[in-house]
Amino acid sequence: MKTSAAPSYALSQDLRAAVTDLEQVNPWVGLWRFVSIGTLFLSFVVLAWSSSTLVGFIGFSAIAGLLYAFWLVCTHDTTHQTLTGWRWFDTWMPRLVAYPMLWPYGTYARLHRLHHAWNGIDLRDPERVQWTVAEYRQAQPWQQWYVRHQWSMDLFVLGGLGLIAKTVYQGLRLRRQVPDLGRSLLLDGVGILAMQSGFAIVAILQGRFIDYLLFWLVLERIIGAVQQARDHLEHYALWKTEKNHQMTQLYACRNLTTSSFVNWLMGGLPDHAIHHAFPGIPFNHLPEAFRRTQAVLERHQRPLLVRDRGYLRETLHFSSQIQLI
Repeated sequence: MKTSAAPSYALSQDLRAAVTDLEQVNPWVGLWRFVSIGTLFLSFVVLAWSSSTLVGFIGFSAIAGLLYAFWLVCTHDTTHQTLTGWRWFDTWMPRLVAYPMLWPYGTYARLHRLHHAWNGIDLRDPERVQWTVAEYRQAQPWQQWYVRHQWSMDLFVLGGLGLIAKTVYQGLRLRRQVPDLGRSLLLDGVGILAMQSGFAIVAILQGRFIDYLLFWLVLERIIGAVQQARDHLEHYALWKTEKNHQMTQLYACRNLTTSSFVNWLMGGLPDHAIHHAFPGIPFNHLPEAFRRTQAVLERHQRPLLVRDRGYLRETLHFSSQIQLI
């Protein structure tokens, strides 16, 4: 037992040593990503609300929704304090971004820590999307139908509202394991209510409440599709447990082939295995960490990490099949 554990320990030590210097956060790199995407989003919001036609209003709102989806990805970085490294910024700014879309950021941030601890190990993982064989067999007929059409249902029907409902449900379910979850749910609820009330009052005073509802719905549909696709692709069909937590995270996550620009928009998440194994590495260093990790795995004669095709092709691939744990 000691001889088998020794190589695994040596591998983990070498992996850690190979990427330690990449955990330094440059706040200006993350701030530039946050501000540039946010500015583009707000520009299209202005264009949408200035449009004199319904087509223009919906079209500009849809583009704004796509940009908002990428802006929300920045709030994933902040859960790890790796966007800017400024604790005040990474704590409060994501709430200002998330609450207008009813996204309970504080609850998500707490649950996300459990996801990093339980992915591939504990089926209670709050971000697990893949059903087990036992769950499928015990499910009602309508639930089994849902599982067979899970990708299309989640991306295009449940969308953003589905993610919100799932996050709230998981927060309520796991609040005994994580006492702070109850407080996070309450603070999120108060923050969302206050922000939405403010927007609604302004819209009513301007006589454009229906426009506001339409605008919000367009954003929710676009953001929901993007975030659901990301949520599914990161781990679907990869649930497995390795010898230790670090190796489990390396092999229970999907890495995707993308351009450097898409990688930037997605906050380095195409290198998802590296993010899970080393969550303290900021997004701009993940590609280099991926290369270094591959070199260490090769030196230790371990299977190299796989890069699947891009977001769109992999979504199309998995949307036509069902895979269970």
